[in-house]
Amino acid sequence: MLKSFLKSKIRFDRNELAGAFGDIGTDFPLVVSLILVGGLDPASVLIMFGAMQIMTGLIYGIPMPVQPLKAMAVIVITQKLTGNVLYAAGLAIGLTMLFLTVTNLLAWLGKVIPKCVIRGIQFGLGLQLAILALKDYVSSDGVSGYILAAASFVIVIVLLGNRKYPASLFVIVLGLIYALALKINTSALAHGISFSLPQFHAITPKDMWLGFIILTLPQIPLSIGNSVLATRQVAEDYFPEKKLGIRKIGLTYSLMNLIVPFFGGIPVCHGSGGMVGHYTFGGRTGGSVAIYGTMYLILGLFFSGIFGQAILLFPKPMLGVILAFEGWALMKLVKDLKDSRADFGIALLVGLMAIGLPYGYVIGLAVGTLLAMLVERKIIKLS
Repeated sequence: MLKSFLKSKIRFDRNELAGAFGDIGTDFPLVVSLILVGGLDPASVLIMFGAMQIMTGLIYGIPMPVQPLKAMAVIVITQKLTGNVLYAAGLAIGLTMLFLTVTNLLAWLGKVIPKCVIRGIQFGLGLQLAILALKDYVSSDGVSGYILAAASFVIVIVLLGNRKYPASLFVIVLGLIYALALKINTSALAHGISFSLPQFHAITPKDMWLGFIILTLPQIPLSIGNSVLATRQVAEDYFPEKKLGIRKIGLTYSLMNLIVPFFGGIPVCHGSGGMVGHYTFGGRTGGSVAIYGTMYLILGLFFSGIFGQAILLFPKPMLGVILAFEGWALMKLVKDLKDSRADFGIALLVGLMAIGLPYGYVIGLAVGTLLAMLVERKIIKLS
């Protein structure tokens, strides 16, 4: 019975393995930055992040990603906040999303916010990821990094969509060879292997209130727009037979953040970009995210003591190429609006507002929804 259940949810083959790395360009640098800047325990962060990936793979049976909360991560990194505040903010957003889910407010927003606005959020996020990849990642290692990025780019262009020879596997192997040859002290890596487990953390009401004000409130609009509504839209695009509902996504989002803060894990969410990334590079079942999660589990359980060496296994120029293609795949989703000039125009406007304005995602969400309502009621005409 268990075997039958697992078979219906996950598959392990070369394409699921390739898809497992489709979101690493987004996740890995943020996870690493939070650990280093926030002074977090690497074992706790990596193990919990991996465990949540495996959990969602089993629950959904599709490549439902788990990602760091981006707005929170940016604030923590730029303001150098402590881990206690971050953990408390994770619990706060877990409780907030649980409230929005059980009161059906999330479902109501899913009906009110039109598809063109969701596509706009995806377009903006995709453009933001592509710019980040080209600006910060590809150029991070100088000449050798450019060569690695160029070689990775050619591999992806030639093999993207090839089910027999998945592109990302060759890119990851190339990156590992590059890292072992130029970056890593293999002797220190081998001798530094040890076993670690997550650390328990208590959360105080004071930290929770502070985390809610500083970190949770700025995160909520992006979570509603991208983590829930846009993720549901991508699931409908790629897996229409699953009939995935907003309520289920809201509940698993909440559940993860009601667990991870107590074990030193970073706040997490689902994300449309992650699902697009897994799917673009080959993932079709929960096996993709389960494999991806296992990678983090292994890093946390055995390599957290030599974290500084272990993170060099994934060179940033290589991650940048994967991230750029994830961004491009997200941006391409807007093409299904090409038959409606009004919807297409609203989507592009929302996307540009999302990346060009402070609190752009919430402004784009509100302005785009209002414009769509005015167009639908023929109060204004966009043509």
